[in-house]
Amino acid sequence: MSKKDLGLLALIIVVGAVVALINPRFLLPINIANTANLVGMFGFMALGQAVVILTGGIELSVGSMIALVGVLFVDFIATQAIPWPLALALMLALGIGAGLLHGILITKLKMQPFIVTLCGLLIYRGIARFYTRDATAGFGFGQNFPTLEAITTSRSFGVPNSFIALMIVTAVIWIIVHRSVYGRHLYAVGKNEEAARFSGIKTDRVIIGAYVICQVLTVIAAIYFAMYTRSISPSTQGNFYELYAIAAAVLGGFSLKGGEGSVIGAILGVILLQELQNLVNLLGIPSSLNFSVMGGVIIIGVLADQQWSLFRERRRTRDAARANAPMPAAAE
Repeated sequence: MSKKDLGLLALIIVVGAVVALINPRFLLPINIANTANLVGMFGFMALGQAVVILTGGIELSVGSMIALVGVLFVDFIATQAIPWPLALALMLALGIGAGLLHGILITKLKMQPFIVTLCGLLIYRGIARFYTRDATAGFGFGQNFPTLEAITTSRSFGVPNSFIALMIVTAVIWIIVHRSVYGRHLYAVGKNEEAARFSGIKTDRVIIGAYVICQVLTVIAAIYFAMYTRSISPSTQGNFYELYAIAAAVLGGFSLKGGEGSVIGAILGVILLQELQNLVNLLGIPSSLNFSVMGGVIIIGVLADQQWSLFRERRRTRDAARANAPMPAAAE
């Protein structure tokens, strides 16, 4: 773990201790399990967003994709009687298609990531609302899918399966980002795309791959959210979830300029955000202030990242100046 990750872990422990002192219910097993379940579901989105941010891009369509996949998946298995493995495969294909579309528009047509994904946010939300005619998609009375529910909403040894799934996916993403050639290319593209291209890296493929990974992880998150809520309102499901993902990545040390961050840091960022949300709930703070808390967290995270970057740059400059300083002449 990097120094940033250790600092974030220490902050999580301190905040948790303060919350536990204020309200001992924070340490109740049921509260910890519920928080872990939310960490699991939001963690998929944060990992996907982190991979995109690593390239210097951003993905704003996450929340709308959560809604679109949610209504389609629930309708397919609950109304259309499509077997859930096939429905899941179709949703993953949708995510891959959306990621490819975004990546191609950004790399081949040179459109700004902000514009492309903002349009995706609007388009996917509109399709979700049109598909259900603004009606809520949900399961019928008595409908159940034992295997699917065991994978998504059940617990193993008291630990939510969503959290266990997140740990497995985190291990895979960690290997991809930190131990593979593709991961090194992600950092290189984020640091300087032009230099990466001149060094022989196929930058377009790297960027397209990042958006595909993000959308696939978003689809997985959407399935977990759909099974957790069991009803999907196309106009509200997933609202502002992209901000949760961005905030978690930024808190985890990912620079919005690209080329910096760690997978462990992104997960720690999710844990800290859910801890803060839990603090808001336990202290009886109006839920309407959740977005204010989120905005404040993003500002603090970006400010801390900038100050840390400036500190490191100054230290490198000082060390370089000392190394190049002429040696004092020996006294005769």
